Amino acid sequence: MGALLVRGMIAGLIASLLAFAFAKVIGEPHIDRAIAFEEAAQSHAHGADGEPELVSRDVQASTGLLAGVALYGTALGGLFALAYAFVSGRLLHLSPRSTALVIAAIGFLALYFVPYLKYPANPPAVGQGETIAYRTQLYFAMVVVSLLALTIAVSFGRQVFQKFGGWNASMLGIGTYLLLVSLAAFALPAINEVPETFPADLLWNFRLASLGTQFILWAAIGLLFGWLIALDHERVAR
Repeated sequence: MGALLVRGMIAGLIASLLAFAFAKVIGEPHIDRAIAFEEAAQSHAHGADGEPELVSRDVQASTGLLAGVALYGTALGGLFALAYAFVSGRLLHLSPRSTALVIAAIGFLALYFVPYLKYPANPPAVGQGETIAYRTQLYFAMVVVSLLALTIAVSFGRQVFQKFGGWNASMLGIGTYLLLVSLAAFALPAINEVPETFPADLLWNFRLASLGTQFILWAAIGLLFGWLIALDHERVAR
């Protein structure tokens, strides 16, 4: 188990470097543009500059971003290894690489993409300061609901496997998950705090960059972790 955890953290660290490169090149220009929009709006409203930054923008966009993504990616890689240890041989009977890719795909969809559809990422200047805690709570509530729905769907699919076969059981499980998350998305309140004057193209491009960063992180962890585990199996086979 310790070896799996180390490999997961290594995969997560390397994947985080790839995600950082994408976020730095693709995402940061949109953040700079959003900050410029926010500063212009504040200057127009108050006639003066806002409060000084505690951390400079250059640090935020370089070492700060790298440190944050690296810590997040390494931790995610460790959790990925734990999920692999639980799933492999129990729920999935595939090769190490295929198992890792399936886990990465399901993790990305259930833990990021589905909650993202309800509460997408917002750049600076979008969202009111007094609602940050509320919006964060709603987002994590959607993440928890998605994870619970996934657990219920997998359990239900396993229960009907013998009766309906693998394909039908899989479709029933997917349908159960989609139904549960759809009900949750309908029940949870919507949040729309985008200023009317905020550029639509900037909002769209920022959200695409955020989505792309997470996709690269999950995909790279799946590929790298599967490759590392496959190497271990090849060494043992020799």
